Amino acid sequence: MTIVQSLWAFLFAATVLAMTPGVDTALVLRMSVAGGKARAILAALGVAVGCLAWGALVAVGLGVLLATSSILFTTLKIVGATYLVWQGLKLLRGRRSGLQLESGVADASSGSAAGAFLKGFLTNLLNPKVGVFYVTFLPQFVPAGVDVAGFSFVLALIHVLLSFLWFAVLIALALRARAWLARPAVVAWMDRLTGIVFIGFGLKLAVARPA
Repeated sequence: MTIVQSLWAFLFAATVLAMTPGVDTALVLRMSVAGGKARAILAALGVAVGCLAWGALVAVGLGVLLATSSILFTTLKIVGATYLVWQGLKLLRGRRSGLQLESGVADASSGSAAGAFLKGFLTNLLNPKVGVFYVTFLPQFVPAGVDVAGFSFVLALIHVLLSFLWFAVLIALALRARAWLARPAVVAWMDRLTGIVFIGFGLKLAVARPA
C-alpha cells in the first residue's frame, strides 16, 4: 500500500468514525444549545485536543505501554469512568424549566467558556480506550518504509481535523434549530439523554479491557 492509498483509505475510515455518535457528540450538541456557538466550539476544541494528546502519546510509544500495562489502564479507566458518570448524574439531577436565551447568549447551566473546553478535553484525555484505539487502528494504515511515529501522528491529526469539521456541522445545525431546542420539554429531554449517554459510556469504560 502506497502513502497515497493509505491516506485515502484512512480518510474514508476516519470520516465514518468521526460521524459515529458517542459521548463527544452528545456533549457538543448540548453545549450548542445551552452554551451557544462559542462554548460549543470550545467544547469541540477540547475534544480535539484530548484526542490529539492521545495521538501524540501513541506516536511516541506510550500508547503501547497503556495497552500492555493492566495497572495503568485500570487506573486511568476508573478515573475516566467516574468522571463520565459524575457528569451524567449532574445532568439527570438538574431541573431546568427551559432556556430563555438571546442570540449568542449562554445559559448559566452551561458553565464557563474554560469549563466547556475542559469538559471536552477531560472526556477524551481520561478515556484510555482512545489511546488503545489509536494503538490498534492507526498501524493498519501505516505503509512500509515510512517513519511509523511521524506517520501515525499525521493520521491522528487527520482524524482530529475530520472530527472537528463534523462537530462544526453539528453546531451549525443545532444553532439553526435553537429556538425549538430551547423549549422546556426538549431541554429536559436533551439533558436526560445526554446524562444517560455519559453514564452509559462511563459504565462501558469501567468494564473495558485493553484490546
